[in-house]
Formats: sequence, C-alpha cells, structure tokens
Amino acid sequence: MQITMLKAKLHRATVTRSELGYEGSCAIDSAILDLSGIREYEQIQIYNINNGARFTTYAIRAEAGSGIFSVNGAAARLACPGDLIIVCAYAVLNQQEADLHKPTLIYFNQNNEMLRSASSIPVQSA
Repeated sequence: MQITMLKAKLHRATVTRSELGYEGSCAIDSAILDLSGIREYEQIQIYNINNGARFTTYAIRAEAGSGIFSVNGAAARLACPGDLIIVCAYAVLNQQEADLHKPTLIYFNQNNEMLRSASSIPVQSA
C-alpha cells in the first residue's frame, strides 16, 4: 500500500509578489527550499489563509536570502502581496517508510524569517 504523507510545510509565509504575467509557479527563496527539502519544480499545494484559496503549482528558486514568496501566472489571481500562506509538499511512501517518516515544518514571522522548525505538530486538545 502507498500512503501520501506531508513531506514539508512552510507555515504562515507572507506573499511578497504576485505576478500574473510571469510563467506559472511559486518562486521561493532558495535557502528556504534547501532547508525544507522542497526541490525546484516539485509540485506544491498552497493554502491562502487570507481568502481560503487552495491551489496546486510547483516551486521554482528565488534569490537566496531574499525572503521571496512570489505567486505567479494564473495563481497570482489567488494570492496577493501581504497574504499569509501555507506551502505544503507531499511524498508517497510505502507502509514501512511512512512508519518512520517525520515531516520538515518551518514557521515564519511577517518578514519571512524562520521562527522555528519542527518535525511534528502538537496534538490538538479540547
């Protein structure tokens, strides 16, 4: 059996640019991609906290250290500069791989600077 698991999550990143005329994708600071394990051209899901939009695109590299999260092409209609987003990448694993898997979770401040990283999400309580 194959199971789709969360591979990486970039939590509460701020959209810095939204370019309708640019070739579709999401440009992300190269240093952040490297830290998260998200590869260039890898499929990603973007969840817009501001408007509830959820869409699929792929990651491309932006300048390292720039803090860029640029939503491009048709997806630019779904996210504007200043919007908070969650970027997720997933991996398909077999049962044994899934049992050992830990995602890479990165949390950001309003300037797209890393606040912390983790490999698990706390249990939600009542």
